Amino acid sequence: MYRKIAALQWIISWYGAGKTSTNSSFNIPGKIAWITMEVPGFMTVLYIVNTLPAELGISDLPWQNKAMAGLFTIHYINRAILGPLLAPSMSPIHPLVWIAALAFQLTNGLSIGGYLGGYGPTASSSWHLAHSRIGLGLLVWTLGLAGNIYHDEVLRQIRRPSQSNKKNPNVHKVYKIPTGGLFKYVLYPHYLCEWIEWLGFWIIGGWACVPARNFVVNEVATMLPRAHAQDEGPLELLKR
Repeated sequence: MYRKIAALQWIISWYGAGKTSTNSSFNIPGKIAWITMEVPGFMTVLYIVNTLPAELGISDLPWQNKAMAGLFTIHYINRAILGPLLAPSMSPIHPLVWIAALAFQLTNGLSIGGYLGGYGPTASSSWHLAHSRIGLGLLVWTLGLAGNIYHDEVLRQIRRPSQSNKKNPNVHKVYKIPTGGLFKYVLYPHYLCEWIEWLGFWIIGGWACVPARNFVVNEVATMLPRAHAQDEGPLELLKR
């Protein structure tokens, strides 16, 4: 269902955040909107992983389950909290976008949290012979996270008035074509690296980890049409 809704982005130009923000009196300030719509996702995962096992009569979860919950949390501490706090500015977000994002975060958190908290593997034997897969997935996840952080920082550096235009202190936003890293090859390496990150997460969980697979597919389904739409005006890519 979510992928079908996300597919609407291929046929409509409106997206109530970033460069397509509309001048609505209902718009939510960017940083406040971002934090409040993203944080509930990992908080949901942490809550379920800490409470569901007791309800299901599970004495202790395998360390692999806890590790995956930890990786999920690390990503969202960076994305949901550090990202907006470090950003020089963030464009306002329309309430419809905020509601959709919040609904996705809660649904995704319930799905992944439920799997890791008791409805997926619940014994160490379930992870038997998975060490190589976990190592590979962790490597892929780490590379994706590092790439995501690096390319987000490249965008932030461009948008910091003190760095981008020291001669004009009245400049609040500066838009330039970013360079460095994978920006040499693709316009949205921060999107690509996030997909790589969650692909690694899925590899860790294995083919049977349907919530992780769905997460990867939903991420691509949501972000790819946005990247394609913004590709028509590269200078606009920073206005988000």
